[in-house]
Amino acid sequence: MSDSSPASRAPRINELLAQEYPDAECELDFSNPLELLVATVLSAQCTDARVNQVTPELFAKYPDAAHYAAASRSDLEAILRPLGFQRAKAGHLIGIGEKLMADYGGEVPQGIKELTELPGVGRKTALVVRGNAFGLPGLTVDTHFGRLMQRMGLSQSKTPLKIEKDIAELLPEKEWTMFSHRIIFHGRRVCHSRKPECEVCVVRKLCPTGDLAAQDVRETDVRGGK
Repeated sequence: MSDSSPASRAPRINELLAQEYPDAECELDFSNPLELLVATVLSAQCTDARVNQVTPELFAKYPDAAHYAAASRSDLEAILRPLGFQRAKAGHLIGIGEKLMADYGGEVPQGIKELTELPGVGRKTALVVRGNAFGLPGLTVDTHFGRLMQRMGLSQSKTPLKIEKDIAELLPEKEWTMFSHRIIFHGRRVCHSRKPECEVCVVRKLCPTGDLAAQDVRETDVRGGK
């Protein structure tokens, strides 16, 4: 790495990941802001794929905030049981429906403050909704994102908010949402938690961790006579 500064590497990493993952997008199925809000709340402690198995029935039965507000908790829990934590999640959805009806005419607000005042909605969920339902820029810091930012030497911060602020200084605002998707895709497909596949990583030469891993492989090959 000739220029190892985060400010130099971050845009180049983003470009390479854009080429590698042209299909990067939110992997939750939705057709409107409320559906995305609900799906994102349900994705806590659960995979997107599993959420997508449940939401067709859920969205058909509860098409708007009024239906969630009037929902039977037991009926919701029955649908949500495959996701785990169904009691808490059912409570969140009913509470979201009630607050949307009481304060926003049944519509999903766009502001981070307003979104995070909804039951079960934290900053990450709010940014997912803003970025993917409303086209408003935001960096979504989940487990994959935080791990990769540290491995790539783009942030050494430990909290999601600090990581978000670090990366916001390295990339233009218009790239934030897509950069989040690309990093999450990369974390799920290549840069795994326990055994990252550095040898096939497209940003290895820009990553201090990947650079060291590649060097270890070369040294092992030399010692092994390859």
